[in-house]
Amino acid sequence: MGPKAVRIFVLADTHNHLPENLEALAEGADEIWHLGDLCEPSLLVRLENVGPPVTLVRGNCDSNSEWPLVVDLQRNGLRFRLVHIPPSHPPENVDVLLHAHTHVPRNERRGGVLFLNPGCVTRPDRGTVPSVATLEIAADGKLIWHLTPLR
Repeated sequence: MGPKAVRIFVLADTHNHLPENLEALAEGADEIWHLGDLCEPSLLVRLENVGPPVTLVRGNCDSNSEWPLVVDLQRNGLRFRLVHIPPSHPPENVDVLLHAHTHVPRNERRGGVLFLNPGCVTRPDRGTVPSVATLEIAADGKLIWHLTPLR
């Protein structure tokens, strides 16, 4: 049996506040990826209680030094890197880089690497609204990135 499609609920920059309708937003997700600045460690418990496995990276406002700064994952033949602060240059040996920190959604290809940012749950910047995202990875590696505004 080959790979199956994977659906990932992606959020970032929650700064002590998870979306009120978190369970509905994450419905149908196989995984949850949080890209840092969760801030309040107790919120991780609520995130984990949604059900799907949670992968988390540490943001510059997170004080838990046990949380990793970088997580590299492979899904359906694609190499993903999760970080909070985006690098200034596309990393090598990575197909998709997911980051946060800027509080601005992003879907941009640079140097062969796809940079994705779900925006932020609190304190959006540059005229954007709070948002989260869903990343669907088809069995053949095709990606669908969908932003969901929170208001």
